[in-house]
Amino acid sequence: MTRIGFAGLGAMGAGIARRLLDAGYDVVGWNRTKEKAEPLLDAGMGWADTPRELAASADVLFTMLTNTEALEAVAEGHDGVLVGLRDGAVWADISTIAPDASMALAERVRETGAWFLDCPVSGSPATLAAGQMSVMVGGDRAAFERVEEVLHAIGPKVTYIGPNGQAILTKVAINLALVVSVTAFAEGLALVEKAGVDRAAVVDAVLKSVIASPVIGYRAPLLVEDTDVFADVELQQKDLVLAQELARRLGMAVPTCAATTEMLNAARSSPLADRDFLVSVHDAYRRMGGMQ
Repeated sequence: MTRIGFAGLGAMGAGIARRLLDAGYDVVGWNRTKEKAEPLLDAGMGWADTPRELAASADVLFTMLTNTEALEAVAEGHDGVLVGLRDGAVWADISTIAPDASMALAERVRETGAWFLDCPVSGSPATLAAGQMSVMVGGDRAAFERVEEVLHAIGPKVTYIGPNGQAILTKVAINLALVVSVTAFAEGLALVEKAGVDRAAVVDAVLKSVIASPVIGYRAPLLVEDTDVFADVELQQKDLVLAQELARRLGMAVPTCAATTEMLNAARSSPLADRDFLVSVHDAYRRMGGMQ
């Protein structure tokens, strides 16, 4: 049986690891804070004391970490993943990190005799729980085919994009569109609230309209009943920064991305900055409109 290592057991990582356990895979985990892994350990997940030990035990290694710096910290050093990788193993990174860093890491992994795939996912814990998570894959096609069945245990929508780096580039494009569209929704809602329209009625109408995308579907209700945090403003802004850095390097214009980044800057000063980024951005619009 394929043995899976999983590093990064935050909200999304823990949810994915749980799906792999439920699918019958032998899963070993590692996280900087072991306490976060206790429910998974109770469910039968194994434990590795270091990323190196985790990599050495796995046929397929998944990493889901906050940013480029966090991934590089797990990869490097005496106890890092790069030292422990088995010859012929597949390292599938689910993190959303800088594309150039992902491609550089892929080259270093090849030197160890293992394969590296950039495998970003699109969705939220709600999407994952509903069994609708999508996975994009960049890297060697033979390596993808080796782990394709495992990826389908994460979600039913798995798309091979192309060589290393192309999946993470695709994720940057998707997240740019996601953050811009959700921010535009907050802007429109705040505008008509200023005119006296009931917020809950607008949210209900939007959920029945042509703009009722999956992301609006699970996020818009937060403006009526603020119960979940799918991604706070700081985490979501990271994705726009990746897009702007890529645009600068390529000489491309991304004006809606730039404008949205400024709104997220304003949202970071919101008293609700620790809530989901839609809630924070909506609050920033209300404050700018004199509704607070």
